[in-house]
Amino acid sequence: MIKTGDPRRLGLPACEARLHFDTELQEIGGGPRRRLLMVDDEPAFELSFYCGTCPLLFRRLEGAREKLSLESVQERLAGPLNELDGGGVIEAFGSLLPEGQYLPLLLSVEPRLVVPGREGDYFSGEQVATWGIDQFWGLPQYPRTPYYRTFETAVDADAHLYEFVVPMVPPAWNDRERVKEYVALMKQGTVPTAVAVSTLDVCQPALDLGDDPCVHWGLTHFLLDGHHKLQAAAAAGRPVRLLSLLTLDESLAGAEDCARLPALRSRPRSTRTIDT
Repeated sequence: MIKTGDPRRLGLPACEARLHFDTELQEIGGGPRRRLLMVDDEPAFELSFYCGTCPLLFRRLEGAREKLSLESVQERLAGPLNELDGGGVIEAFGSLLPEGQYLPLLLSVEPRLVVPGREGDYFSGEQVATWGIDQFWGLPQYPRTPYYRTFETAVDADAHLYEFVVPMVPPAWNDRERVKEYVALMKQGTVPTAVAVSTLDVCQPALDLGDDPCVHWGLTHFLLDGHHKLQAAAAAGRPVRLLSLLTLDESLAGAEDCARLPALRSRPRSTRTIDT
């Protein structure tokens, strides 16, 4: 299930928004510029480098320590959001975001919780197959947070779409009783709705360092509302709705790539097959 609308302008000036995107120097006097998702003017996540040839990245930083739920729309999000206007949900969460162009996507996701370094981890699996391990550290990239994998499919023979939902705080911080309540509701057929601000990063290795030198399309949803819902859905094996506000200004993808997302997201799920 996917619904999409036309791109729309949302948000506040960056200096007034709780979230915004920024860059900073890694060290005094120079060094590579980090691309960041900021929360309340503190670095919350380090994102893929601007070059587009480095590996896909979402790395949790010290500023990611708070959920961004809005009480005013909790009743609307308790069940499935069926329309993109959603009774003002988009506008409500738009007030947290930096001013810019956003593509609204309404998705059905079946999340699977992944712990870095363990089974199903993208960073020590598919990413290593393309980029190899980090040449300096001698290790795979490390996101410093558990995250959810929700979908993947082929873009074409040389490119693959990977989708992730990244919580603002670790699932271990969630209230266990509330998660259990959602599990019970989901088993009775309830399909609640979560909300995220999202990026599409298209990353292609400059060198053949791995066994599968393909292009990775990373659709990453940074969770604003719905932390308990995602954890419950992963535990119960049930779907949730996800309202994604995809930033067109801050994604590492062209307008034509973003425009392809609804069609790609409607394809059957498929994993990447590596020819050896």
